[in-house]
Amino acid sequence: MDMNQYLTMFIDESNDHLQSLNENMLQLESNPDDIGIVQIIFRSAHTLKGMAATMGFEDLASLTHQMENVLDLVRNEKLKMQDFIFDTLFKSLDALESMVQDITEGGDGKADVSAIVASLQSIVRGEGASTSVGSVEGNNAAVAVQGIELDEFQFSVLDQSISEGHKVLYIQVTLREDCQLKAVRAYMVFETLERSGEIVKTYPDVQEIEQGEFDRVFSLYYITQRETQDIESQILGVSEIEAATVVALDHESLQQMVQESAATTEAVKPQAAPAAAASPEAKSAPAPAKDSKAPARNAGGGNPSRTIRVDIERLDVLMNLFSELLIDRVRLEQLASESKNQELTDTVEHMSRVSSDLQNIVLKLRMVPVDTVFNRFPRMVRDLAKTLDKKIDLIITGADTELDRTVIDEIGDPLVHLLRNSADHGVEPVADRIAAGKPETGTVHLRAFHSGNNVFIEIEDDGRGIYRDKILKNALAKGVVTEAEAASMTDDEVNQLLFAPGFSTAEKISDVSGRGVGLDVVKSKIVALGGNVTIYSTPGKGTNFSVQLPLTLSIIAAMLIRMGSEKYAIPLSSIVETGIIKRGQIKNVHGSRMVQFRESLIPVISLSRLFEVPDFDEEQEEETEIVVIRKGDRLAALTIDDFIGQSEIVIKNLGKYLPAIQGVSGATILGDGQVALIIDANAFIK
Repeated sequence: MDMNQYLTMFIDESNDHLQSLNENMLQLESNPDDIGIVQIIFRSAHTLKGMAATMGFEDLASLTHQMENVLDLVRNEKLKMQDFIFDTLFKSLDALESMVQDITEGGDGKADVSAIVASLQSIVRGEGASTSVGSVEGNNAAVAVQGIELDEFQFSVLDQSISEGHKVLYIQVTLREDCQLKAVRAYMVFETLERSGEIVKTYPDVQEIEQGEFDRVFSLYYITQRETQDIESQILGVSEIEAATVVALDHESLQQMVQESAATTEAVKPQAAPAAAASPEAKSAPAPAKDSKAPARNAGGGNPSRTIRVDIERLDVLMNLFSELLIDRVRLEQLASESKNQELTDTVEHMSRVSSDLQNIVLKLRMVPVDTVFNRFPRMVRDLAKTLDKKIDLIITGADTELDRTVIDEIGDPLVHLLRNSADHGVEPVADRIAAGKPETGTVHLRAFHSGNNVFIEIEDDGRGIYRDKILKNALAKGVVTEAEAASMTDDEVNQLLFAPGFSTAEKISDVSGRGVGLDVVKSKIVALGGNVTIYSTPGKGTNFSVQLPLTLSIIAAMLIRMGSEKYAIPLSSIVETGIIKRGQIKNVHGSRMVQFRESLIPVISLSRLFEVPDFDEEQEEETEIVVIRKGDRLAALTIDDFIGQSEIVIKNLGKYLPAIQGVSGATILGDGQVALIIDANAFIK
């Protein structure tokens, strides 16, 4: 079978499972005794292993299998989670992500993970820190009591068998999650065991097992002359058996298990359901009961999935087709108004309403929650905190806020740099925080919210804040500013120096920061997306990086203007206001044309001169229309010929044949079929 047709699906689903593993591992690290989370993690790992094996990626399947072995011990309460186990499992997830990334890039997913595998195997063997729960003395294995209650006769048979030199084994068998015929597999295990010995007691009882009325796990006491490893191999030789635990017992350990089982039975009797009263064994099953409840944690009420995966290229085609429809709609509206035909006007108005609803749906199809970017940051901050030997709590709000996919694809790296900056430069070491009277755990807030036609993403920490003198000292040393410039700079202007290329306040270069690369990339990327980034900081209290982004980059609201016979579009998100000024109001300040606006002077930029418009001479105008544009906190006034009006426009790329034009971000087709260039206001403000 050709697996290439399933490769895209495998990559998408593998990334989903890896993200789920990371998120649930972080939850488990906060609640290490929550077996319900372990069950969810185990199922994700098991599914990923099966997918990888089916696709032929053996290294990926093998590593996931080793993780399964560790998780299986944890979920059956034979192993207690500790820091070194978490670290090893996180390293395993990193290796799996690298393998999937290699497969995405056309590789075979192979990697040298022998060191990680060795660590996982040593955990399974019980090496390292004390990991056993309810361990049985005199044996190398650790086992959780499964509540097999023995009567006096059964205990006597087992105890006497040990005295006569027979091996008495406690066996626990786990069937695969996808096993379809549980009763048949259990029968095959019993048949295999009875060839080499005698089964004394099972849990659940034999009748329930034969009817398939049990979870994936069943256990039993067994008498044999065969070696423990042989018995384990025989059980694992049966199809659809996931795991088998075989523990040899002596007099003391048998007595201990029976006593613990009796104590557990007494503890759960008051809570037993009346319907279960007929079965003594059913009352003494704490471990299976816990397992049976755990999956409900993520069941979600059993509702079927209401989503489907759609290739993003298909959405791009849909958007392009709708763009053409929008252009024709504007053209029809213009023709209808010119024809004075009422029936045509009514039809076009109805079509406009329908196409407006269609436009909203098409745009929403492209909208993606920022959660798709945010969900990788908790793990990143956790690793950063360990590297920096700090305590950091990341709090995420507004993760369901939606952005256009094109923005989502580009915003990930800038946010990584900002979060690393907050963790390294913002949050202080534990000792410094205690000395400053702060909690030893620093807090970093990552929040997203809508405001008008923009989305704001803020990264705020409660760390040391930004000190003006320290920044200026570094800026002067690196030649970013002169002494005269430094003396006259406002606090906001000083904060903006952090975005200067090559600037860094780190005292030494580390794996986290100090190379002067990061925040300058952040600003250039965000500005390229039509957004802006602002810094707010209070020394000693903390810093807030506020990123402003447009909701979408495909269809935007714009102001249409005329320059002679040419038409241009200016995005409304860049416009502060419009107005009219007289020629006499334009002043010449140090060789630059300026105009008074809101108690300050702003530069005046002539579009007709910039674009060399042939049939419009601004000098002959006594009054000139202006558009005040904004880039961050800086303003400028564009002088134009006339206003046409506001309209929704479709952004079209200029294509490969036209070079990058200063001040032009694209083009659009108007209702009369004429092409209008879209002005990039950011290019005019330095």
